[in-house]
Amino acid sequence: MAKNCFLCLLSCIISLPVFLSAQTSVTRKLRPSDVYRLQTVADPQVSPEGNWVAYTLTSIDSVLNKRNTDIWMVGWDGKQSVQLTNSPDAESQPKWSPDGKYLSFVSSRQGATNSQIWLLNRLGGEGKQLTNLKADLVDYSWSPDGKKILMTLKSPLDSVKPKTPKPLVINKYRFKRDVEGYITQRQPVHLYLLDIETKKIDTLTNGEYDETSAVFSPDGKQIAFVSNHTEDPDRNINSDIFVIAAAKNSVPKKITNWKGSDISPVWSPDSKMIAYLSSASESYTAYEQYTLTLADISTGAEPRLLSKNLDRPVSNIKFSKDGLNIAVLVSDDRERYLGQYNIKSGALTKIAGGKRSFNALQAHSINNWVVGITEPQLPTELFAVENGNLRKLTKHQDEFLAGLDLATVEGFTSTSKDGNIVSSILYRPSHLSSTQKLPTIFYIHGGPTAQDEYGFDLTRQMFAAAGYAVVGVNYRGSSGRGWDYSKTISADWGNKEVKDILSAVDYTIEKGIADPEKLGICGWSYGGILTDYLIASDTRFKAASSGAGVAMVSSLYGVDQYIMQYDNELGVPWKNIDKYLAISYPFLKADKIKTPTQFMVGENDFNVPSPGSEQMYQALRSLGTPTELIIYPGQFHGITVPSYLKDRFERYIGWFDKYLK
Repeated sequence: MAKNCFLCLLSCIISLPVFLSAQTSVTRKLRPSDVYRLQTVADPQVSPEGNWVAYTLTSIDSVLNKRNTDIWMVGWDGKQSVQLTNSPDAESQPKWSPDGKYLSFVSSRQGATNSQIWLLNRLGGEGKQLTNLKADLVDYSWSPDGKKILMTLKSPLDSVKPKTPKPLVINKYRFKRDVEGYITQRQPVHLYLLDIETKKIDTLTNGEYDETSAVFSPDGKQIAFVSNHTEDPDRNINSDIFVIAAAKNSVPKKITNWKGSDISPVWSPDSKMIAYLSSASESYTAYEQYTLTLADISTGAEPRLLSKNLDRPVSNIKFSKDGLNIAVLVSDDRERYLGQYNIKSGALTKIAGGKRSFNALQAHSINNWVVGITEPQLPTELFAVENGNLRKLTKHQDEFLAGLDLATVEGFTSTSKDGNIVSSILYRPSHLSSTQKLPTIFYIHGGPTAQDEYGFDLTRQMFAAAGYAVVGVNYRGSSGRGWDYSKTISADWGNKEVKDILSAVDYTIEKGIADPEKLGICGWSYGGILTDYLIASDTRFKAASSGAGVAMVSSLYGVDQYIMQYDNELGVPWKNIDKYLAISYPFLKADKIKTPTQFMVGENDFNVPSPGSEQMYQALRSLGTPTELIIYPGQFHGITVPSYLKDRFERYIGWFDKYLK
């Protein structure tokens, strides 16, 4: 009998690892603490010979409660991945030297007050500091011969801080900006050339105007950049493309004459053409859409608007290695795909797409590209695109996704009362029956010129993990459906968008997706503004959370950073107060709101400052409607402290659980 007991015990010991392995494969729901595990892959850079792709990987240290970015590289075949930096100081902006011997990056290592350029020898060893800049480094790039580095620097402010700070003296039209704060004096941004061997720095540009987005021509002879040389650049969007010889004391030449914005120049491989993005409008509009434009520098011919007839936003311009095509990322009705324009014919070819979102692009070789891709159940990873076929390169998200039970994601369309067709995305907990009516949260995107895409959305996945159906609505004002669709809400906020969102609400109820007695509404920024509009327009919502919004619009004139939008879209309040009052109805009709509403905002938000949330909180509190106000200390418009992100998820779920469950 003792022998049998021993064999039984031995059997249990042998089988124990199998049992534990089986347990670890069991799926679980996403939870707020998972914000600490999610990593961000970005900024791919292909080595000159094409064998490696450098990129950044941002992780969160939950103990220090901060992010840290390191440089990695992965082989083009995807078989080998190497971490190149591993310091407590962030490293970013990796760039290969033209000969492929060095990988440069930017970091403020060793307690430096300013970011510096560092060099990392591919053969190994520690990074070597190349610069000792007193000014702020905005951007940099290698000269094609590898002997110089083009730097974009912002003039430094007085580094000596008095014991008693001086008064802020302000005389600018646009005098505040989120994160940057009050803008009290000019800090011109200019171009400089650093000789790598001698460390000598030559000034390329100077004066009162900013020069940005600077890029070397492939032959190394010229540099293209963006600047606004109008009398008062603060009051218009008239930026142009300039070209300057890559030598000291050269005079810039303006090559574009459009009164709107010309931005993001990219040289053709033969240095004869520049592709760039042009605004659709001459004057400022919050609903701007950019067109791929091509200028022939060698002939001076009229620029060609390659993507004008597409009527979709394009971004991430890259020439093909043979110079025959220009690749772009196209935002189109919940997708963002990779396409390319044939320079000769102007024809667009869709290279790769599907229900996913492309978010980075670099040329590798003829017909081959490196892209960043996110899918509904996949945070961003890098992929190779070979003759239109996708091949995964990085696998950083495998550990995060292992064992997670994520929501299923599908698209649907609804029709507003005025006939508009609205595209939406539905997230549904995968472990629940598809026929079960669920408490449903409509999580509304900000912008408004953005769109919900078939990419990984941590917030909506988090709500779904808590047992909710979640809906994202691409209301009028969103991008991806053409410029007219986006700009149709100009000076008419809270009208057509509300109709569109309510059409999605009606659809989900009609199809048996949403429980009509358990509806919630939520959003941040313009999504928070729309949340205020919705709860003032419809009493069906049993709970709401409004983040960084505003309801009494005139109260933020001169308080937030959108003075150009106010003056150009709504007009000045003393002449157009009726417009301001019309779009301020959530505050002016606060007594109509019966929805328990949570308000959130960053303490130092200059984008949509805290008074916008505080006013609505105070109104509901005064009226006796259930409400609460959460202010995140030291945060700007975007909440970035990891523990605050976790806290926000917990408060979201707690609030909606209280009123919808």
